[in-house]
Amino acid sequence: MAQRDNRVLAPYEEPSMLGNMTGVFSEPDDYAVALRAEGCLGLVVTGRGQFRAQLTRVGLHRLRLSATEERLSRIAFFAVPTDIVLLTLPREGLPLPICGGIAARPGEIMTLGPGEQLHSRTVGSSKTGAIWLPIEKLVRYSGALTGRPFTISPAVQRWRPQRKTLKELQHLFATAIRMTLIRPQDLIDAEAAHGLEQQLIHVIVECLAAGTSDTPTRPGRRRQDLMSRFERLLHAQPERGIPISEICATLGVSERLLRGLCSEHLGMGPMAYDRRRRMLLVRQALLRKADETTVAAVAAHYGFHSPGRFAVNYREAFGELPSKSLQRGNHR
Repeated sequence: MAQRDNRVLAPYEEPSMLGNMTGVFSEPDDYAVALRAEGCLGLVVTGRGQFRAQLTRVGLHRLRLSATEERLSRIAFFAVPTDIVLLTLPREGLPLPICGGIAARPGEIMTLGPGEQLHSRTVGSSKTGAIWLPIEKLVRYSGALTGRPFTISPAVQRWRPQRKTLKELQHLFATAIRMTLIRPQDLIDAEAAHGLEQQLIHVIVECLAAGTSDTPTRPGRRRQDLMSRFERLLHAQPERGIPISEICATLGVSERLLRGLCSEHLGMGPMAYDRRRRMLLVRQALLRKADETTVAAVAAHYGFHSPGRFAVNYREAFGELPSKSLQRGNHR
């Protein structure tokens, strides 16, 4: 198995350093910047239409909560800090994102272990809750509350807690988010924040201790590691459309295996994903550039050398011609 490269991992910041916030975003680039504190290293919007997303973040003492609402399908590449467990839970009956090619079933939550790197994709509109919990705190509290040693896999795991316990977790989570949206000053009170945190930890331990879970397999781990290497390869050369033969040679896999992995983890082929990723880079550049910039020059810089075909594909993806994006960028 390939050794993981943790140099891309963002350090976990204390919740108190990040503070409480909520924001609404109409541009994927702005949303991606806000998601960096959530461990997001890359965001590719795959749905068509007007982009809109909302992010609410709640910082307690040692826990961090975040709630996202997204209108369009997307693929995000996440990295979990090496001392953190990330727990995701469904909101308002909508399905959880597909993480590392694994889809949660109704009534399930998911954990992403310390140091995990994976793709998380949504299909259509989504609302997701996430709780960032230091692994040391989870292990200690679990041992104290259950009297048994507790370990958690570094891989993605699905858990099926008892229905009553899951509902309690969702209620506590929703309460914290609602307080931040309506009365943000309430959670500044140290005693209130500490009390809510203790309740959340207790319920999380109950969910993981009493619930059933699946066990990650070695082939599944290898497939996930290959996808992480694939993403890092694209990140290392963001402006270049890398031929699939070169990608396969670098990763040491067959083209058939790579296509199968990308279908499982990304919901699309490797070249389609890379084109969409570079097209988003063009859009970001057009929205930042000055008057002397041309669409053709920016597109060519990111590997698109057929202006007419690029303009058609760009309009299909973003609902406007690239020249319109450049015009809007010049007036921002």
